[in-house]
Amino acid sequence: MTVPRSARYTHSMETLTTMFGNLIKPVMALSKTSTHITEDNVYQEGVLAILPYLDGMVEKLILPGSGIDGFQNLEDLLAKAESGKSCLLLPEHYSNLDLSLISYLARKEGGRGDDIAKSIVAIAGMKLNEENPVVAAFAGAYTRIVIYPTRSLSGLPDEKKQAELLRSAAINRAAVKALANAKAGGRLVLVFPAGTRYRPWDQSSKRGVREVDSYIKSFDYMCFIALNGEVLHVREGNMMDDAVSRDVVRLTVSPVISCAEFREKARNTDEADKKQAVVDAIMQKLQTMHLEGEERRKLLH
Repeated sequence: MTVPRSARYTHSMETLTTMFGNLIKPVMALSKTSTHITEDNVYQEGVLAILPYLDGMVEKLILPGSGIDGFQNLEDLLAKAESGKSCLLLPEHYSNLDLSLISYLARKEGGRGDDIAKSIVAIAGMKLNEENPVVAAFAGAYTRIVIYPTRSLSGLPDEKKQAELLRSAAINRAAVKALANAKAGGRLVLVFPAGTRYRPWDQSSKRGVREVDSYIKSFDYMCFIALNGEVLHVREGNMMDDAVSRDVVRLTVSPVISCAEFREKARNTDEADKKQAVVDAIMQKLQTMHLEGEERRKLLH
């Protein structure tokens, strides 16, 4: 993950709203996304009718040369999932279009790209549903399991904390059940190990979320995905004010990795917090892949 990303894009640019504002009404009309999360709606099936709108956005923003390095590794991981193994996708996270890029570029690769895209179930924090109804509507194109991140409880006033603790427990219990169904159903479960989009003004957003270790512990196989090139740039404030630009976007997919072997090796450290050590190893792997991917991407400019 390189610091200069987004730092170059602080000057005047079109935002999501100015470039794609004409899509808001039709997408909102199609949306079935719940903007208040309870234990009864943590599993949210993607609305296929919204997908062409997201595809159109990606098509307008990516430049020739965009694609996937290591696509065969995604096909290998899907084969593992279909054989009954539980499988994870662990991508870098830069923007709310990351999942759109993964889905679109997988389908454009041919082969089993359509099957790969359809198999993905993303783990999403409830902020994506509850903070902005427009963002929630667009996100509704993709199948998600919504969780209540523990970090969302920090800073709550005492009079609200108890009620939110009960709510978070109920939501996350339901999410665990939905996750079990996805694991057993031949799906590829996508988790952003950073837990949030990378924000250049907040270096803590580079660090992986400790709870991701629990996913590594309970899954069989995984692939890492590095994302190079940037078409949506995070800004402070409303998500629909994020800036857009055109770029060559390349994804790099690692070979299929045994979760147990990776975790055992990562825990072999002097670090006292073994869970964080595992997540730090994940982020380091993604960082290495990102830097190598950027060198390859430069050759396409």
